[in-house]
Amino acid sequence: MPRNRGLITFSGILGSNSTSVFAMKNPTSWDSDPVQAFKEFVGTDAFAKTAQRLPADGMLRSVSSESARTYISMFSNVSAWIADQGKTFSTVTHGDLARFVNRVDGGKRVLNSKIEYRYLRLLERCYQHLGVTPNPAKQAILATDRTELPKDDAGRTLSPEQLQRFFDALPADPPRRRRVSDFDGWKRRRDRAMQVVMALAGLRVAEAIGLLVHEVGHQVALDGSVDLTITPEEKHDTSYEHVTPLPREGMAELRPWLDERARMVEQLALPGEFVFPANVEGGKMTKKTVYKQIRATFERAGLDMSRAGGRTLRNTFAKGQLDNGATPDELKDVLGLALERSAADYKFTRIKDDPKK
Repeated sequence: MPRNRGLITFSGILGSNSTSVFAMKNPTSWDSDPVQAFKEFVGTDAFAKTAQRLPADGMLRSVSSESARTYISMFSNVSAWIADQGKTFSTVTHGDLARFVNRVDGGKRVLNSKIEYRYLRLLERCYQHLGVTPNPAKQAILATDRTELPKDDAGRTLSPEQLQRFFDALPADPPRRRRVSDFDGWKRRRDRAMQVVMALAGLRVAEAIGLLVHEVGHQVALDGSVDLTITPEEKHDTSYEHVTPLPREGMAELRPWLDERARMVEQLALPGEFVFPANVEGGKMTKKTVYKQIRATFERAGLDMSRAGGRTLRNTFAKGQLDNGATPDELKDVLGLALERSAADYKFTRIKDDPKK
C-alpha cells in the first residue's frame, strides 16, 4: 500500500520482529476503539518498556492503578478530540497533535507547556509500541520550539525568612496537655516530620505519602545527612528511582518520629511499611489530607494562601539548590526528573509577598 505523505500508517508492523502480541494481532483496534485498546496496553510490560528510563535495578514495573487512571483520562481526552476532527489514531498527523496541545480557550492556552509535553510523550509511547514510523508525537515534540512557547505562570517559592516562619508554624503538641496514652497526638508529630522532610528533601506529595521505612538510609554522612532512596513503589510510577539527601536538620525531626513509629509497631502492632501511615491500621495517607495540613501550616505562619501546598515546598527546595550552585543536571537527579530542562525551570519560580494586613 503506498504511504500518503504526512499521514501515519500501521504499515510495517506485520513485518516487524517485535514480539508484542498486542501490536501484532489487532492494530486496527486503535482506530475502531482506541480507548479500549489503550486500556489493554497501559497495564502491560509493553507499556513499561516504552519508559524513557528504566529503574536502577533494571526491573520492569507496571504502572499503579492511580497512574493508569490518569493516563486513561489523558488518552480519552485526545482520542475524543481526534474523533471530533474526523480522523483516527492511524491518520492523525504531527501537525494535528500540535493543534491539540496548542488549543486556546478564551484567549488562554488550555494546556501549559509541561502538560503539553506529557500528552505528546504519552502518545509517543503508544506509537512507539505499535512500530509506527514516523512517530507523529515524536515529530510534534521535536518540532516544538520551546523558546517560542508562552511562559507558564511562574511557580511559587518561599524566601528564607518565609521558610523559617513555615517551620516555626509546624504542628506541635498543645502546651501543658497531659497525654492519656503514650501515642496521644501522634498524627501531629507525623505531620510535622512529613512536612519537614518534604521541605528539606524536595519530595513530591506522592513520594512523601509513599515513603517506605526501608527507603530511609541507616548510614549517616559526615555532614549529618541521611540518604532517602525514592522508588516508584507505592508512589507514581512516573517517579524515577533516585537518591536525595535529607540534611541533619531534617533528620533531627524525622528520627524522633521514626522512634515513635517503631514503638507503635511494638505496642500497637502497627502494620505496613509507610513511614507516615494514615492510621494505626497502617493505611496510606491521601493527597487531600496532606494538602490540608500543609495549608494549615501556611495559615498559621501568616503566609499568602495561594499555591499553599507541597509543590511550593518542592519549588523552594529546588530553587535553593540552584542558588547554591547545583547544575540543572545535578538537580534533575536529586529530584528524580527525566529532563534537565524541567530542573532548569525551577530558576523561574518567584517569591510571593505576604498578604497585607
